[in-house]
Amino acid sequence: MSIFTITCRVTYADTDKMGVVYYSNYLRWFEMGRTEMLRELGHPYTEIETAGYNLPASEAFCKYLAPARYDDLLRIETRVDEIKKVSARFEYKIFNDNNGKALVTGYTKHACVDNDGSVVRLPAFLKEALERAGNFQG
Repeated sequence: MSIFTITCRVTYADTDKMGVVYYSNYLRWFEMGRTEMLRELGHPYTEIETAGYNLPASEAFCKYLAPARYDDLLRIETRVDEIKKVSARFEYKIFNDNNGKALVTGYTKHACVDNDGSVVRLPAFLKEALERAGNFQG
């Protein structure tokens, strides 16, 4: 199972009045991890969209374990968790990269739709790349 990793730094704008990261920012970081994973697999979102496909989120889940704070360096780990005919699920773990502490775990599930919004099968090029990344048998 391949794990794709990126890092980012918490900005002041990411925090709330208490000085901790506002909870919805973790979903934004999940998206950063997923889009960079797809880019590393050779299929950036722009290519997927140009081919006539979109991947809207149909489910999202976060389990908050510890707070991140301003200026923390975060390590975002992303992996393909499940592939179905018309959807894929991605799992995420976010750590404080300075001390290794786990901050958040979660997942997002994405349907595949065409430009008209109709649910369609994952295109072969994307399904094959996700299967290779997740070490799934096609």
